[in-house]
Amino acid sequence: MADVSQPTPLPGAVPEQPSYAHPVAAFFLFFFKAAAVFIYIFCGWFKTDFVINFCTITFLLVCDFWTVKNVSGRLMVGLRWWNEVSETGGSDWKFESLQEGQRAVNKKDSFVFWTLLYATPAVWCVLGFIAILKLNIDYLLLVVIAALLSGANLLGYLKCSKAAQNQIKGRFNSLFASGLRAYMFSGRS
Repeated sequence: MADVSQPTPLPGAVPEQPSYAHPVAAFFLFFFKAAAVFIYIFCGWFKTDFVINFCTITFLLVCDFWTVKNVSGRLMVGLRWWNEVSETGGSDWKFESLQEGQRAVNKKDSFVFWTLLYATPAVWCVLGFIAILKLNIDYLLLVVIAALLSGANLLGYLKCSKAAQNQIKGRFNSLFASGLRAYMFSGRS
């Protein structure tokens, strides 16, 4: 009797892509961004005070910033960044990335993370342009805060990604050089 627990793939069929490795992180990555934009766009429909709208949207923006910086980036793409102020008053960027041999980054998670990371500052810039056209200076301040927070996350992760790529290249170069030295000086005749 044949085993029916695992169906055999059809010849030439594309293997099924793995699902999201971190669906909860992906949900909150999207939720805080979408909620802030939704409330910003539709707050005029609700009869609430500007201060309540400002505080609610700012709270969502701060939650988004913290979640992206400390949770989603680490889980979904294996990167984390932070900035420390040195004793001289300078700014020191610090980066963490997955080391070789640690878990692999899920392609779907990575796609969602980078797409939302790039799209968010662009959306806030468009909303800022609309606020300027409508001469809505009060809400323009919210847009500036949102663009700065989402832009800081984008810049931090771009720097972190570049640092991780340089680290991998450095390891590869050192392994290649040590292998070449071992080959050249192995005493082969």
